[in-house]
Amino acid sequence: MTGTRPVVVVVGPPGAGKTTVAGLLADRLGVQVRDTDQDVEAAERESVQDIFVGRGEPVFRRLEAAAVAEALRTHDGVLALGGGAVMDDGTRALLADHVVAHLDVGLAQAAARVGMNSGRPLLLGNIRGQLKALMDSRRPLYNEVATFTVDTNDLSPDQVVDRVLAELGR
Repeated sequence: MTGTRPVVVVVGPPGAGKTTVAGLLADRLGVQVRDTDQDVEAAERESVQDIFVGRGEPVFRRLEAAAVAEALRTHDGVLALGGGAVMDDGTRALLADHVVAHLDVGLAQAAARVGMNSGRPLLLGNIRGQLKALMDSRRPLYNEVATFTVDTNDLSPDQVVDRVLAELGR
């Protein structure tokens, strides 16, 4: 399958609700959902956390960039990217040609949603401090690639989906 493109690409920091919203959005649009973190895990037969610990972040980021490029080229539904995917220059360049929904969230809400989730390798230790640093460094990149932004603070996943659909004109 070539020449297809996602209906919308969902980006944002940990705790913004990307995976949940992408699934609900795909259901509402009647299309398939795809998550590039899951693509990497399936291809490598290893969890994202295990790749980070065993092979390091640079290896994961290379695998992630390849998974994003492939999904942007072949997927025609809703595509959710991992929170750090936008750090790659090539990924940002590819996203310039797509409809990108940036799901934003404040630090307090993100920390409450992420909690003590040990499956997030970059949030080990001082979760709130790590999360703030990630959000501060990545927010300009999310804004750079975003077609539109939806603030998910105090919204249910269904309300976020409603706002994304409104932005898509659906």
